[in-house]
Amino acid sequence: MSTDTSRPAPYDEVREDHESTRVSAFADDALGDLDATGVAEEIRAGRISASEAVEAAIARVAAVDPALGATTVDDVDRARRRAAHLPKGTDAPFAGVPSAIKDNVSVAGMPMTQGSDALPATPGTADGAFVRQFLSSGVIPVATTTCPPFGWTATTERPGGRVTRNPWATGYSSGGSSGGSAALVASGALPIAHGNDGGGSIRIPAAACGLVGLKTSRGRFLGDPTTDQLPVGIVVNGVLTRTVRDTAAFLASAERYQPSRKLPPVGLVEGPGARRLRVGMMVDSPLAPATDPQTRDAVEAVGRLLDGLGHDVDPDTTVPVPEFFKTDFQDYWSLLALASSAQGSKLYGDGFDAARLDKFTLGLAARAKRRLHRAPLYLARLGLSGVASERLFPAEADVVLTPTLVHTTPRIGYLSGDLDFDTHLARLLDYVGFTPVHNANGQPSISLPLGRTDDGRPIGVMLSARRGQERLLLELAFELEAAAPFARLG
Repeated sequence: MSTDTSRPAPYDEVREDHESTRVSAFADDALGDLDATGVAEEIRAGRISASEAVEAAIARVAAVDPALGATTVDDVDRARRRAAHLPKGTDAPFAGVPSAIKDNVSVAGMPMTQGSDALPATPGTADGAFVRQFLSSGVIPVATTTCPPFGWTATTERPGGRVTRNPWATGYSSGGSSGGSAALVASGALPIAHGNDGGGSIRIPAAACGLVGLKTSRGRFLGDPTTDQLPVGIVVNGVLTRTVRDTAAFLASAERYQPSRKLPPVGLVEGPGARRLRVGMMVDSPLAPATDPQTRDAVEAVGRLLDGLGHDVDPDTTVPVPEFFKTDFQDYWSLLALASSAQGSKLYGDGFDAARLDKFTLGLAARAKRRLHRAPLYLARLGLSGVASERLFPAEADVVLTPTLVHTTPRIGYLSGDLDFDTHLARLLDYVGFTPVHNANGQPSISLPLGRTDDGRPIGVMLSARRGQERLLLELAFELEAAAPFARLG
């Protein structure tokens, strides 16, 4: 593993012909600077109406989307109808709060293109299970949001220069694959939005855009027809928010709609816990090059903060990730791309056009074909990783503190949708060294915006726990948010 952290970072050397600026949608309107919980409280108190909140969101999205490129299809007419007919007396926690849904789940009446030109833009016939769970919280979607083709990569950049930009600095990536949702929430256009995570796709854009991004335990939330039949269930749905209380309230709402039969209940977490925790800290990933200096500084600062709050921090923790994990996860990821490309018509409808697949999907699919002989082995090992997760979690720790990503957010173009496959894959693997482990083993983890680069952009710091321990993570996240309030675009 490389330990040279002094050389210039190539991910920050990429340049494009674009002046990097901040983009903020915050305004003196019905949404103000409120989070989703605050907007819902205003609606319940009658100080604003759901229609006023939705109209403000529609205006904000329209104002920032030309600069950010974060939406795919608007759902404005239906949003207005839903707001006008919001049930009186509803106890849904986010009743009337405007939101958005990522373009890779099944939504009635809306096309799902998975960010790919190969898929037909055919309106869906029914909401998937998670979409129903999401809507039960009371949110009102105003649009679907962008993702890279099939969500394979850690930025939201499609071929042909169609990119979703970071509102903190538009020359930089918004992360991926839930980059459109993250850009809208971070800019203030929306207070909460849907994302999902198959290798870091909630936590990565949360880190890039300065948000709270919780990947729950496998089985905590419902799924979608697009992922329910995966041989290893690495994908979980969730939300991107600006506050811990919004993430906690959404989890409680989803649990009330349908609690998990296999996990301990979480309930509504409303603040820090009293228990002092054993915190294992690991700054470098066993799967990637050494963490860059600014990210390293951010994690170590959080370690000192936790120590000052009375937690027992061990700076020399090692998470025993098996040597074969990195290759196994790449092989499985490639297999999913092969399935998407070879069975596209069956999966996505008769309008699927394999000739319009992007370079990265085709590269992953070709890789999978060359390595099909290994499929029984890596599927078996990944399938057993959830069973082994307790054994692989450090016995001396209650939670583990790491970076969310190996280095700071790259510039637009570093993970371009037009890159050759080998360059794209190598850069991606050197960036995403921490998040995929939890998708394989089913454990929860949360990215919090506790660090800043030298020029003021967000750096995410991640906390992870044993399967089913979301309450522990949320209580600790509440405590950290109170001790070091999150920066926000204003």
